Formats: sequence, C-alpha cells, structure tokens
Amino acid sequence: MKQLHYNLLFRSEPEGGFTVTVPALPGCVTYGRTLDGAKKMAREAISAYLSSLRKHGEQAPTDAETFIASVEFDYVKIA
Repeated sequence: MKQLHYNLLFRSEPEGGFTVTVPALPGCVTYGRTLDGAKKMAREAISAYLSSLRKHGEQAPTDAETFIASVEFDYVKIA
C-alpha cells in the first residue's frame, strides 16, 4: 500500500461552513459545516475520486511534489 499526499484548500462560506477543494484532483470539491466536518468530507471525496480513477485504469496524481504559499497585495479600490 502506498501513502498519497493531498493538499486541501478551505474557503469559509458567507452562509457558514467551508468549501474544500483538492488542487491535485480537478473537480474534487466538497463542503462541511465545521473544519473537522469539511476535512472528513474531503477524505471521503478523495476516496471516491481515487476509486473512480482505479476503476478506469488511471494513475492517481498527488501533491507530493507541491506546496502551498501565500502572498499579500495592497489593493487600492478605484472609485
């Protein structure tokens, strides 16, 4: 069995909860009411995604060679 690594991006939603995307798996998006719930849903979504790849004989991409970074910009709104 091989360990696979995936980065998760959590976005807080205005109505509450969090949308989660998995950058290495295009279209792998889920939602949870709490961070823990969103992480659990992401694990389930990744599992289903990987099962589909396996069923179709495709390789599973990972985030093993990637990392997440952030930058900040000052933005002046034009009136």
